[in-house]
Amino acid sequence: MAGTTPGGTGGGSTRDAVGWLVAVAPDPAACRRQWERDPSGTVLLPAGQRWDVLTLPASLGGPALDVLIRLVERPGPVLADSGEERMGFFVPPGTAARWLGTGVRGAGRGTWIVVPHPGGRAYGLRWLVPPDGSGALTDPAILELALHEAAAALGEGGGRVNGERGADPGRGKS
Repeated sequence: MAGTTPGGTGGGSTRDAVGWLVAVAPDPAACRRQWERDPSGTVLLPAGQRWDVLTLPASLGGPALDVLIRLVERPGPVLADSGEERMGFFVPPGTAARWLGTGVRGAGRGTWIVVPHPGGRAYGLRWLVPPDGSGALTDPAILELALHEAAAALGEGGGRVNGERGADPGRGKS
């Protein structure tokens, strides 16, 4: 359904989301113009200012996102690569420096991430949960609980969480 997101009411507009994302760019106006010229393009944005990103294998991230959607009204933004191999959860700044976990990569201060336009997908990336412009991020403590529950379910159920296999491949598609 257009304008809605998993577990939420749709939040703010794509314009709000663009504003929130480009605010961290060294030149926000240039970043905004780049997306206006090519909405299917990507931009490189610095992590560690308004958000960090925890990237993990989709085999765990998908089931964890399923759990998150059950636990909170709307998780923070989540990116996936086109092959559904890895997922990136947007969390508060400073989280990446404190996070310990096998297979988890943290992007925090001093790192950059490739980000597609919040209204779509681009060059191998897509939003499973697009930003809504409000600045809402995934609470690291709740993400940790979701990861534990997902890992336990995967261990017990042969890769299934609540009878489903990982994240819905159609999630986030318009």
